[in-house]
Amino acid sequence: MKRGVLLTLAVALAAAAPPPPGALVCSGCHAATADPGFPPIAGRAAAELEAELLAYRAGTRPATVMDRLTRGFSPGELTSIAAYWAAQK
Repeated sequence: MKRGVLLTLAVALAAAAPPPPGALVCSGCHAATADPGFPPIAGRAAAELEAELLAYRAGTRPATVMDRLTRGFSPGELTSIAAYWAAQK
């Protein structure tokens, strides 16, 4: 099955499921009413969120804290977190 199809399925499942481990910590900085320096992430495309999280984890995207936070999760866990936030409105 293609990766895009799997990610779309993950987003659909995430809408009905409880948040995966680690997902709720994101809302501390990325809530809809958060500081403009921390953009809201709810409803953003899962593939975009996943790519950003993986880039932070790999150290290829500049960060102050996100690089350290994402290293605590496996790539699969980051995919689940991205799908969860993409499913939120």
